[in-house]
Amino acid sequence: LNTEAGVDKEEARYQNLVDRVNTTGRVWMGLTIGCAQCHTHKYDPLPHREYYAIMAMLNNADEPELDIPTPEVSAQREQRQQQIAALIDKLLTKAPADGFEKWLAVERERVIRWRPLRPATAKSNLPLLTVQDDDSVFVSGDITKTDTYELTFAPGAQPIAAVRLEAMPDDRLPAHGPGMTYYEGRKGDFFLGEFQLEADGQPVKFASANHSFAKLSIGGGAVSAALTIDGDPETGWSTATREGEPHHAVYRLEQPLTEAGELRLRMLFGRHYAASLGRFRIWVTDDPRANDAREMPAEIESLLLLADADLNPSQRDQLRRYYVQTSADLADERAELDRLKNLPAYPTTLVMHERPPENPRPTFIHKRGEFLQPTDEVEPGVFSSLHALPPGVEANRLGLARWLVARDNPLTSRVVVNRAWAAFFGLGLVRTVEDFGFQGAAPSHPELLDYLAVELMEDGWSMKRLHKRIVMSATYRQASRVTPELLELDPENVWLARGPRVRLDGEMIRDAALRASGLLSPKLGGPSVFPPQPPGVTTEGTYGKLNWNPSTGEDRYRRGLYTFSKRTAPFAMFTTFDGPTGEACLARRDVSNTPLQALTLMNDVVFQEAAQALGQRLAGHNAGSNAGQLDEDNAARLDELYRRVLSRRPNAAEQATLLGFFDAQRGRLEAGELDAAAILRDAPKIADLPQVDAKDAAAWTLVARIVLSLDEAITKH
Repeated sequence: LNTEAGVDKEEARYQNLVDRVNTTGRVWMGLTIGCAQCHTHKYDPLPHREYYAIMAMLNNADEPELDIPTPEVSAQREQRQQQIAALIDKLLTKAPADGFEKWLAVERERVIRWRPLRPATAKSNLPLLTVQDDDSVFVSGDITKTDTYELTFAPGAQPIAAVRLEAMPDDRLPAHGPGMTYYEGRKGDFFLGEFQLEADGQPVKFASANHSFAKLSIGGGAVSAALTIDGDPETGWSTATREGEPHHAVYRLEQPLTEAGELRLRMLFGRHYAASLGRFRIWVTDDPRANDAREMPAEIESLLLLADADLNPSQRDQLRRYYVQTSADLADERAELDRLKNLPAYPTTLVMHERPPENPRPTFIHKRGEFLQPTDEVEPGVFSSLHALPPGVEANRLGLARWLVARDNPLTSRVVVNRAWAAFFGLGLVRTVEDFGFQGAAPSHPELLDYLAVELMEDGWSMKRLHKRIVMSATYRQASRVTPELLELDPENVWLARGPRVRLDGEMIRDAALRASGLLSPKLGGPSVFPPQPPGVTTEGTYGKLNWNPSTGEDRYRRGLYTFSKRTAPFAMFTTFDGPTGEACLARRDVSNTPLQALTLMNDVVFQEAAQALGQRLAGHNAGSNAGQLDEDNAARLDELYRRVLSRRPNAAEQATLLGFFDAQRGRLEAGELDAAAILRDAPKIADLPQVDAKDAAAWTLVARIVLSLDEAITKH
């Protein structure tokens, strides 16, 4: 999500939708449907209008953040709650004997009897306002930078001297509200620019407006409830920095409404970012004393309105607990309580939530694909050149998913099978993995493609069974050796006369080296990690500096899947081996062969550490053998190295060359030409390894660097 300053929320959401439609088409249909964003596809039967019909199926979802109550954080919060309860009990014993009774008497004098007003109607320019059972209003859907809420209330019999706006937190809102701000500003904030009231069509004038809390300033300007009645929508009230809490603003009328007719309330929200209120409730009172907005919860106010005789023990205890948490008498003792109330935050994740049928989000055709040029509204639908939606399936995200995997769909199963085949053989049965349209290549083995596609569906779309079927086939298990005749007749192995010979992807190359060295962590899940890479990659010449602090311990050797990715500065080693940036969906990676790849294999920290680990393991292999067994043990060590890295034994020529190289490096180490400590500097610690000779480990490290750099080590044969 793009939350940069100045970003238009709706435009950013539109661009995300375009990416989703294009990615859906490429991943599941193997079609270049992105062309239809601007115009009807030039080659395939994909009309411009139907592109936006597909978009409409994806466009009716909201994307709130959801708290993830992990066991660790839940346990911490539970412990805090227990500490808070114990500390309140302790404060109850420390409270002055007559302090509570004095506080109770004062608060009963100050308390105002408010009554909630239930809206008869609630509407806005765009967001959906829904009246809740407790008379509050919950706001959902899209918000803009200039929202207007309008509520009407039926005539009441009682006079009105003041109106109170209660801004209410809600778990469905960003940062629990009470605001709906998500982009640019603080999550959960709001900015109320104007608060306008009419009675029987006539404006009602306010004498004053007070708040329970307001941010000190925004952009150097004051912020207060009083600025919501000054006629200037550019000034107003915000409670930023206190998200997830209730807040109040009290508006005292110049002249009480003695015969209140229909009331109409307008609230204007406007900033340079969308900052509307997410949940609120309107209260009124006929008490002329009403002026101050207080942070006191409504349930405490209701208890203060009861006489002593009407309070049961539980209610009285509730008042006492509130007293010790708020009274100035215990301010010093309450410092620890205030600290404990700052509970550890749950991690969050983005989810998608289908909007209610009564509030669908409209989707428009955009001329030339431009966000600022919407034209005709379209209904959700699918491409008419393909099969129709299955009977009884609604035109929404779930319906689109069912349409994609329907038996009538001629594309999805073939596209999935073809991509899997390309991953194993380096070339798909349809070589244009990303394009099954008229501009794409015809399948080399159409019957095989159809067979595998049908079997995939029959197997319940099990990718594991598909992979097993491919790798256990006689075709895949062929040797990858190529004769001059075959190379001339079929250089790309389209006709599958030999087994595949494919260079591994960058992530696999790194994982293979770590696996061979015994360093690869088997840990599953968790946050991204930061393996070592050259300094400056993420800080020089990139947008948004990122200090890359290499992970330590097990996280240093996690699978490449868990490596943190920055789109403007992707992981250097992966980029060297043709890894994508992640900026757009890529169905097929290019494979290059550059000197930088060889330099990376020899000098990158991960391969150095893999070689050091291998060197230590090999030096410890059969450690303690006598001198007569030295040559035999070195041959066994070289066998071990080859089995770990290349899954085979060395032939005689390889053995002679590498053992000769080992002897030469061992001699240089003995002569002091090479420094074993320098070669093994910062080497990973290998558990359960016997004491090894440092010079042996250094010499085997140099041998391991050669083997890890072989073409065979990074190529599937």
